[in-house]
Amino acid sequence: MRPTVWWIRRDVRLHDNPALARALVGGGPVVPLFVRDPALLGGRHHGAAARRRDFLFAGLRALDADLRARGARLVVRSGAPAAVLEALARETGAQAVIAEGDASPYARRRDAAARRTVPLEIVGSTSVHHPADVVKADGTPYTVFTPFKRAWLGRPLPRAADVLAAPDRLPAVPRTIASEELPDAGTVGAFPAGEAEARRRLRAFARGPIDRYASERDRVDHDATSALSPYFRFGMVSAREAVVAALAAGAARNGRTDRGADVWLSELVWREFYLAILFHHPHVLGSAFNERFRRLGYRRSVRDLAAWKSGRTGYPIVDAAMRQLAAIGWMHNRARMIVASFLTKDLLVDWREGEAWFMETLLDGDPAANNGGWQWTAGVGTDAAPYFRVFSPVLQGKRCDPDGTYVCRWLPELAHVPVARIHEPWTLTPLEQQAAACIIGRDYPAPIVEHHTARERALAAYRDVQAEAT
Repeated sequence: MRPTVWWIRRDVRLHDNPALARALVGGGPVVPLFVRDPALLGGRHHGAAARRRDFLFAGLRALDADLRARGARLVVRSGAPAAVLEALARETGAQAVIAEGDASPYARRRDAAARRTVPLEIVGSTSVHHPADVVKADGTPYTVFTPFKRAWLGRPLPRAADVLAAPDRLPAVPRTIASEELPDAGTVGAFPAGEAEARRRLRAFARGPIDRYASERDRVDHDATSALSPYFRFGMVSAREAVVAALAAGAARNGRTDRGADVWLSELVWREFYLAILFHHPHVLGSAFNERFRRLGYRRSVRDLAAWKSGRTGYPIVDAAMRQLAAIGWMHNRARMIVASFLTKDLLVDWREGEAWFMETLLDGDPAANNGGWQWTAGVGTDAAPYFRVFSPVLQGKRCDPDGTYVCRWLPELAHVPVARIHEPWTLTPLEQQAAACIIGRDYPAPIVEHHTARERALAAYRDVQAEAT
């Protein structure tokens, strides 16, 4: 039989993989293919962050091991996808190329080019519901989360029986099909790559921590979130399997009042909302969704931006989050909101600077979620936080890290500062600074802005834009 190519993109898994299931239908050889696309991995696109590349390559190594355990193997080729697919189809006589759908602008252009060279069939999607399917009655897309969520929940939701099991055996890949070696993936770090780890984390979260999610999800000092975002980014676990786990956890409450599973499900819907926004409005990757705020008078300050990136702003909760990002490529979602508010409101720096830095450093950097989160916090996007919502870094620190545990973990220079002053160490007297072994301006920076003054500056800038629009 003529082989079928299973083109792996953001579905680095065997469980619940509709594209793989479709490729196996014919009963002939299946060639699992990953294309090292220079447009994604060569430094010219959002996917170019080195840390994310390492995570992806480690996940692909794990996938290759799983394939070999089932009698198959991963084939790796480098080049423009359309050219690689055309050459492989010619080499093998492949009858079809099957791939999971991806709604990002680049993926859609890439797939259109591939269709001109090979018979490409798209099966499934990176989301539970395709963005084109969750629209208003008149066919126009939603731009506000709540009605989107209502429509999303109104569609058929996946059940446990819908989650596809990984195949026990796979057809052997002909030995004549050559493959490149995967690059060394580097160190594993805090997020071991691969489907097995992703599914283990999902099971562990759904067995208990999900119940506390509603009450503890904003505590940056607690391990109260699923920490699954890097795995969602590359499809090491499917969105459908995650939704099934959330629904099962919610159904198992047995009269308990905790709403953790419901709130976590809502966060999964937020992910789908941002995918839909990018699908229907691809211009958001370069400009604010809200046109009036495209004229906002941002400041250009190399010094302030550098201080923010390096975690040297003088505000502990901000600096701890940015140093965590530098160390492990991840931070808590509440911390992301805090640092984004500080950059865009306290420093009045263009949100696109922060969006780009996150894409450069985040292990889970995803164009849709990252862009949506930044525009929301900056108050310039669809369904955004009101522009006058400005997080106080001191109050946020006290609420989200009341004992200073998180701050002291990432800012050891503040380890001896009294808990009552940990989020505003500049208020220590000189003698208190000496006792805490933390001299402000030497061991830890003084605040680079005064929050209340900076807040008024930001509100004035936003009001000016509002006034121009009326």
